[in-house]
Amino acid sequence: MKQIQKFATAAILHGVVLFQAISLQAETVREELAVSRFKLVHEAYANNNWELFVTAANGKSSVNLTNTPNVNELYPQASPDGLRICFLVDSGKGRATVRSLWVMNSDGTGRKKVTDRARQQCWAPDSQTIAFLPQEYPKFNVADYYTKGISFHHLPSGKTREHVNTKPLHHLYNISYAPNGKWIVATVHAGMGHRHTNLLIEANGSKIIDLGIDGCRPTFSPDGKYIAWGSGDHELAVVPIDIDSDHPKLGKKVFQVFDRQNKIYHVDWSPDSRFLSFSRGPNGKGDITKPGTYEAACEMVGVHANGWDIFAVQVATGGSITIGHKPVYEWISLTRNGHSNKESDWFLPPVAR
Repeated sequence: MKQIQKFATAAILHGVVLFQAISLQAETVREELAVSRFKLVHEAYANNNWELFVTAANGKSSVNLTNTPNVNELYPQASPDGLRICFLVDSGKGRATVRSLWVMNSDGTGRKKVTDRARQQCWAPDSQTIAFLPQEYPKFNVADYYTKGISFHHLPSGKTREHVNTKPLHHLYNISYAPNGKWIVATVHAGMGHRHTNLLIEANGSKIIDLGIDGCRPTFSPDGKYIAWGSGDHELAVVPIDIDSDHPKLGKKVFQVFDRQNKIYHVDWSPDSRFLSFSRGPNGKGDITKPGTYEAACEMVGVHANGWDIFAVQVATGGSITIGHKPVYEWISLTRNGHSNKESDWFLPPVAR
């Protein structure tokens, strides 16, 4: 009996130590993010319209950056130097909607329109140029891939130019620039001879490389060593890549995130390439009773996504994480109100440098 009690006591003590270790790790991740002073800008549906919020990387605070009733701001992208944010604005309704590209300072001041009928965009590494996907047809369609070509807007000169090989580029979405400026990665759907795949596009040349991976929304890590993307509706993956090569190839998966119940989308890297953020929420086709929204898959830009929030995980090479299952120290929730929190993008504000 004494031996059984001894084992029971040891098991209880082991459980206490394990619980303390888990709690400590949870605090360590959150504290690391707090000390980093990183911020995330993201879209959310508040007060019957789309707004852009800036949330602390540890989830402790969130501020409405735009606070513009009756104006729908979407899909924010922070410049690599943290000085500016480019974003989309929807005006009008239904097929008459005009989606425009805008830019502002990262504190919300100095708003300026760049162009109309633009779709998803990203920053070049120099923080002076915005690459964007022109809308394919005159009338609006909520599907992200109705695009034609790639264009570049140079902020200092105010000039816009087309990609040197823009003609064959169509039905791309979710573009991301490599940190060395050599490549743009994008998803293509029902275009360029592909049903669906992810492509490397030479930023200033004609080379196009099929990466041969399923899923969508690939994005380069800021250190240029990896690509993260949604490898399925319920999973994210990370693979190594050599962006300095003339014909980059992907390595084997080194990190994965799973969610068996909810969709996970919109992956993005922290500036130090150590953390990933993503949106997570239930499947659905939006709530078209909400002004400024559309009926389509919840992960699409401008679609109301009730119950969706933003989460963060620390990238551990050789590991995997399942969201919604213990131990919870492996992931943290940055937003908790379920107000269509999507499309997060990390940055380090100038005042924090």
